[in-house]
Amino acid sequence: MRAHDSATAPSPIAVSTAPATTGTDRAAKTSPGTVLAALGVIAFSLTFPATAWGLEGFGPWSLVAVRCVLAALMAGGCLLALRVPMPARRHWAGLAVVAAGVVVGFPMLTTLALETSTTAHAAVVVGLLPLTTAALSALRTGVRPSRTFWTAALAGAGAVLAFTIQQSGGALTSADLYLLAALLVCAAGYTEGGRLARVMPGWQVIAWALILCLPLSVPAAAVALSYDTPQLTAHSVTGLLWVAAGSQFLGLVVWYRGMAIIGVPKASQLQLAQPLLTLVWSMFLLGEHLPLAAPLTAAAVLVCIAVTQRARS
Repeated sequence: MRAHDSATAPSPIAVSTAPATTGTDRAAKTSPGTVLAALGVIAFSLTFPATAWGLEGFGPWSLVAVRCVLAALMAGGCLLALRVPMPARRHWAGLAVVAAGVVVGFPMLTTLALETSTTAHAAVVVGLLPLTTAALSALRTGVRPSRTFWTAALAGAGAVLAFTIQQSGGALTSADLYLLAALLVCAAGYTEGGRLARVMPGWQVIAWALILCLPLSVPAAAVALSYDTPQLTAHSVTGLLWVAAGSQFLGLVVWYRGMAIIGVPKASQLQLAQPLLTLVWSMFLLGEHLPLAAPLTAAAVLVCIAVTQRARS
């Protein structure tokens, strides 16, 4: 991590004699962003199983508040160590959107959902996040992805939605409503964070968003812990540490950087693989039953990922 991105060096105006960029060159340039975004998806895929572990020893409110405080302490330590200056005033509104959506809204809503929902079911519902993010990004930034992109994105979302309806028997539960609300707030946070990551390092985006929440998260943690008696087991502590360090900070660092390189719409479609990964983690870490429809859904969304990554934005 660096405190500042290197500035764009001024250069004299001249006609470039460099050869035209080929498709292979473009792929080589975007591959680092794809790798970073994919690492973020892997980190996020462990969030629900880790949250389930955390709920074994913490209440939902204390788990979310403490994870925010711990992640903010990590972020603040990095900002102080690198002597990062305060963001420009024009960036604070965007950071507030990131804080509300990614730091507070999504963790709180999904944690409440996981009190009554399995991680497998929640993971598949949240599989609609890529389409939600791409749609909000198009509205926010004015970028218009191609028809091929939208067709593949809608197909992936349709496969996820069909899986969800089949598993829930066609009726939405309170957990589903929490998850749908989480989709909207998280997509807004991802979109705004991806935009900010183009003008400031991605890790600073999430770091300042976490710091912005400290005046709320510290008293919230104190109040929640006063009403909650945590059971510090291996599972609960490991779950708390992962959602704080892996999901809330480090995962978002690489995710926002990846979005800055390859764009919000394409990066968001990599999350179509997240439900499958979470299902696998849930099966191995929590002993949950893997639904028979999961492999078919996984195959469908992976095809959609391949299409959206090749589609021109």
